[in-house]
Amino acid sequence: MAHVSTDPHVEGANAPIVRFFAWGSLTVLAAFVINNILNVGFGFGQIGDLFSPETRSAGMVPLAVYVVALGLAGFIVKSRTPALRHEAMRIHNFNVYLIRALFWSVFFVGIADAAIAFMRIENLLEGLFGENIARGFGRSAFLGPYVHVPLIVLGFVVALFTRTLGFTWLALLIVVAELLIVITRFVFSYEQAFMGDLVRYWYAALFLFASAYTLFDEGHVRVDILYAGFGPSQKGRVNAFGTILLGMSTAWVILLVGMNGKQSMINSPIATFEVSQAGSAGMYVKYQMAAFIGLFAITMLIQFVSYFLEAVADARNEPGKREVAPVSH
Repeated sequence: MAHVSTDPHVEGANAPIVRFFAWGSLTVLAAFVINNILNVGFGFGQIGDLFSPETRSAGMVPLAVYVVALGLAGFIVKSRTPALRHEAMRIHNFNVYLIRALFWSVFFVGIADAAIAFMRIENLLEGLFGENIARGFGRSAFLGPYVHVPLIVLGFVVALFTRTLGFTWLALLIVVAELLIVITRFVFSYEQAFMGDLVRYWYAALFLFASAYTLFDEGHVRVDILYAGFGPSQKGRVNAFGTILLGMSTAWVILLVGMNGKQSMINSPIATFEVSQAGSAGMYVKYQMAAFIGLFAITMLIQFVSYFLEAVADARNEPGKREVAPVSH
């Protein structure tokens, strides 16, 4: 169990620049996501429109969102002065909730969409739900907003009342789904595209969503040449700069490339509820797997902010450092 100082008057009060950078990173991330939704979903402009006289007015709304975001970061830094480690843990705990909610969401959506795909292939939908609903279940534009989105909301609600992250259970579900493919193929000579889609869907979620928590547990592989010989303060400085130069920058590259306009590799599949080449024989979740890439970058960026605050606290030799069990590679 990690021990973190909760004294509000410990060293966090005299690190306003560090805290503004951390909270600014989070609020700018939120502003980026909001502006992306406004641009793709509602046709608002982008921040880049400010640099063209013809489209400058369209860029005012996203600019205002970013200004408000930075103002909010400044307000948070001014109004609260907890220890850096305490603040890092609060950010981590929010990220844990987000990851937990994503686990429940992919669990609910995976079960429901696989069941619908099975009934669609076996022509059971019309008899169970009627012609109109059966026709809707054959279109991704219907399944997305009217089946998947409510299940995702349910996942976020359930996550409020649970504590497990679900990685172990999701790994078990992948094994069970793969085992069912083997049994139905070799025993009953029955196999459909949706069965493989379910394995890939959960497998992608497991690795992309677990990555942020793995960072918290120091479980990622390090290429260590000099680091092991450093002292705690020196390790903290290396981790702080490395987090900015390598971690945060990588996450932002993924977001900026993947969500750069309506035709980008993340936005385009989501906007059109894109399905796989298997069509009606498969699950209608390909657009969500594109979203997984963005969610991976978002959860990693949030965790990198928490990691950055911890690293600065280490560099300043602040008390309350949590003990992490060593991971062998």
